[in-house]
This record gives sequence, structure tokens and C-alpha cells, in this order.
Amino acid sequence: MSGLKTLFKQTFIYGLATVLPRMLSFILVPLYTTKGVLSSVAEYGEVSVIFSYFVLFNVVLAYGLETAFFRFFNKDDDKDAVIGTSAISLIVSSFGFFILALCFQHQIANYINIHVKYINLVIWILLFDALVIIPFAWLRATQRPMRYAFIKIINVVINIGLNLFFLLSLKKLAVNSTLFESIYKPNFEISYIFIANLIASAVTLLLMTPFYTKIKYVFNANLWKTMMQYALPVLVAGVAFSINETFDRILLKELLPANVADTHIGMYSACYKISLFMTLFATAYRLGIEPFFFSHAKSENPQKNYAKILEFFVALGSVILLFVVVFADILKPIIVRSEAYWEAMWVVPIILIANFCLGIYHNLSVWYKITDKTKFGAYISIIGAIVTLVINFMFIKAYSYKASAVATLAAYAIMMILSYYYGKKYYPIPYNLKKIGMYLLLSVGLSMVSFYQFRANYVVGISMLIVFLGIVVSSEKNELKKIFNK
Repeated sequence: MSGLKTLFKQTFIYGLATVLPRMLSFILVPLYTTKGVLSSVAEYGEVSVIFSYFVLFNVVLAYGLETAFFRFFNKDDDKDAVIGTSAISLIVSSFGFFILALCFQHQIANYINIHVKYINLVIWILLFDALVIIPFAWLRATQRPMRYAFIKIINVVINIGLNLFFLLSLKKLAVNSTLFESIYKPNFEISYIFIANLIASAVTLLLMTPFYTKIKYVFNANLWKTMMQYALPVLVAGVAFSINETFDRILLKELLPANVADTHIGMYSACYKISLFMTLFATAYRLGIEPFFFSHAKSENPQKNYAKILEFFVALGSVILLFVVVFADILKPIIVRSEAYWEAMWVVPIILIANFCLGIYHNLSVWYKITDKTKFGAYISIIGAIVTLVINFMFIKAYSYKASAVATLAAYAIMMILSYYYGKKYYPIPYNLKKIGMYLLLSVGLSMVSFYQFRANYVVGISMLIVFLGIVVSSEKNELKKIFNK
């Protein structure tokens, strides 16, 4: 139980590092969806498409090295070699990409149909973000969650502050100030969004420079080859994940008529954000458990702890799922300010359940990371990506973003099932399927009934929530007492 205590401490701090900043970033969605900030729903759709490419290229530039770093930092005795080799590899690859991308920025812009001025900003942001991957991984591996949290929060606060300044204040200040007038440009809102991101990323890299001044620049070629053998399947899995997570926006832009594509993407992306509560919970939990998985792999009977971790995750996630669904229409005007976006609210329960399945998958994925069978992660993710692409290609023209939401759910649910099936074969963990299945099926069933049959009927919805919460507390009260007593 002491291992679980450590897990929950780290998860709480990493949760602050992830949940609090992203909760602050909720300000950006209401900001972007407020009438008069961006010129139209379509303009927000354009921003969403660019951020979709961000997700894809962030994965490519990391190429699985972060996960490999965790594995070998805990496994290899020469930790300086692991740190130095990882850092040098990321530095070389990041600057190599940066030079090539700058040289071919016009060709890239033409190919993906995005203005070159945005591409230029994106290239710089990608460089800065890539250079902090290993420093952040090092903070997590050496269990320095407070510094990790501080830098993450600083990044988001700067980003939010600059967004508010550029999009709300600058135009007004430019009226009476020569200085601000020289900065302000009309119809420059999308560029301001990415300039804010660029400055935040630059400050983050600056705060991480002590890492690069203190490490030993030792490059072990044999170690690097071994790490890359571990990392490349993770890269493939990451690319597949990015397809599942954001590629639907790109496909919507390509497959829908040009006169409606950006508008549909804008509505879909805005309402998608309401599911962020589940994403935040799953991300914070994953940040806490990933180092825990590796550091406790050689302890006595780690499978027992792994099983309990998933059970807690499903219990908490089930409550969050039902809570957000019941109160979705109350959260809606807080997060998505303009009614022009609300047409896509249909997707909210679907995306919430999809991200819940993804969180369960991340918990289940311990088996192939611990046993160094990361190729299975790649295989499973590729299958998920194929499901995403097939459903989107087949149904987007008829059902638009509804097809994209269902595709996301189908992909993550299949990945979750496949990971459990193969994990049972290669690294059996005694999951309490009866209890986990009860939580999952009951919360999903109640959520679907609440939203699609009794939407905004809070007597029914809150009653469902109270009953379900009572079931969870009653089932877990003994374990909760043990944790809090510790």
C-alpha cells in the first residue's frame, strides 16, 4: 500500500501540473468562441486544424524517446549515459527538422492549404517544444513533481495572459498609444494566438536551460540503438494515436464541402472541449502511474498494485463521466460562449466515453511497456487508427462530425479490448473484471439515458448520479479507508 500512497501523492502534484493549467486554458475556449473575438466559427475551425497538425508533429519529433528514457533510466546503471544520449539525440533531430522545415515552408503551406505565415510560427513552436521533452522526462523520472508543475503552470499562464492581451486588450490600447498601435494589426487574430504560444514555449525552454548546462554530453551509440528499438514502436503508436485524437479535423476539412468544412470543424472542436474533464483526469493519472509502473516493476507482486490502480481509475472515471454528462448543458455556456457552436453538443457523451476508454487503455498498457513488447502498442494503435480512418472516410460526407465522434469511440474501445486480451496472455494481471465492468457499463448506460432521453432533466440526472456515487463509495469504502489511514 505504500507504493499506492506514493502514486497518489505524485498523481496529485502532476494533476496540478496538468489539470490546473488546462483548467485555466478553459479561458481560451470561451475567449475564442465569444462573438467578436474571432470573425466566425470557421476561423476557430481553421485554428483547430492547425493545432491538429501540432499534435501529429509533436509526436513525430519526440519519436518515442520520452518513454524509452523512462525505461532505460530505471533499467540502466549508467544514468548519465541515458540522459546524455537522449538529450543529444533530441537536439540533433529537432534542429534537423527545424532547418528542413524552414527551407520548405512554402511547399508545406501549399500542400496542407495553410497560410505560410502560420507555418513559420508553428515551426518555431515545434522546435522549442521538442527541446524540453527530455528535460521534462528527467524531472518526472527523478521525482521532482514540484518543479515540473511550476514550469508547466508558468507556460500556460503566459499563454493565456498573452491571448487575453492580444485578443481583448491590444486593439483598445492601440487607440491611445503609439507603442501599442505599432504592435496591433487588424485581422491578425490567428497569428496572435500562435505568437502567444511561441512566447510561452520560449520561456519554458529558457527555464529548462539549467538541465542542458548540468548534464554530461555522453553519447553511447549502442545504447542509442537499443533505446531506438524500444522507442520506434512507441513512435508508430504515437502517430496512430494522433490520428485517433485529432486527424478527424483534417479529414473533415478535406472531405466536407469547402463552404461548410471550417464551420463544422469549429463547432465540433468547441463542443469536443467539454469532454476535456475526462482527458484531464486520464492525463494526470497517466503522468503519475507511468514512472510508478517502471519503478515498481521488480517489486514483489507488482501485478496486484497494477490491478488496484485500474480499479480506482475506472471508479473515479465513471463518476466524472456521469457528472459531466448530467451537467453538460450547464457547463456548455461557460466553456463554449456562443450559441453558434452548440449544434455539435450531440458529440459530448460520445467523446467523453471515448476518452474514458483511452484512459483505461493507458492503464492496461503497462504489460507491453514492462515486458519491452512495445511493438504490441504499435500494432494496437495502428488498428485503432485504421478504424478511425475507415469510419471517417465512409461516413463524414453523410454525417459530418457525428461520424468523427463515433469513429473516436470505436477506435479507443477496440484498443482497450485488444490491450486487455494480449495483456492477459503475456503479462497476466488479476483485474477485478466484475467490479470494473459494473462501474463501466453502469456509468455509460446511465450517461446515454440521461443525455439522450432526459437531457436537462436534473431531477432524473442528479438522482442517477447520487445512486451511482453511492454504489461506488459503498464498493470502495474499505480500500479508501486503508489509503487515508496510511
